[in-house]
Amino acid sequence: MPNLLVVDSSPRFEQSVSRALTASFVDKWKATHPDGTVTHRDLPRSNIPFVDTAWIGGAFTPYEDHSTEHSAAIRISDDLIAELKNADHILIGTPMHNFSISALLKAYLDQIVRSGVTVSQSYEGMLKNKSATAIIATGGDFGPDAPYASANTASSYLRQVLGFVGITDLTIVLAGKTLAIDAGKTSLAEYVSEHDAELSNAATGRSTLLAA
Repeated sequence: MPNLLVVDSSPRFEQSVSRALTASFVDKWKATHPDGTVTHRDLPRSNIPFVDTAWIGGAFTPYEDHSTEHSAAIRISDDLIAELKNADHILIGTPMHNFSISALLKAYLDQIVRSGVTVSQSYEGMLKNKSATAIIATGGDFGPDAPYASANTASSYLRQVLGFVGITDLTIVLAGKTLAIDAGKTSLAEYVSEHDAELSNAATGRSTLLAA
């Protein structure tokens, strides 16, 4: 039974473009995986902590030697990694914040990159045989032919960090020019429908093309 893990990071909730796009993806994925299950990790509602001294101690100390503080600090990381290990496909939705991913998504990724757990001592990713789709919603245009394409560090970072833990089958959906929605030039529903084919290809596994 295939499992889809959905990681939403936008704080805009009902007004979020990335959330609307991930919801559309989920509908398409369910249509082609009728026996599949969906796990939803909503980062703004999950209280993901930043890495601190106690977390570092827990991550680099054997479990049998953990203090109470270490165990408490590393518990959320253990839970998040368990979700990832149980997933066959990971769907990430994020707005672009200052040319990169959201701070909440960065905090999440810091929790799941762990030596000996998701990355071996020889720096080999341990989360293999999984696929992923990352939907990045951007106010401006950061497409491959856009003047500011090189400023898009969100795509390259996600490709790097997911590949580091072994998830190399990655499709990036770069959803640009979302400011047109706030400007009243198009509706959220119309904008999502414009990405219907791209989302369908990603949800059904017909596209493994990496966007810039």
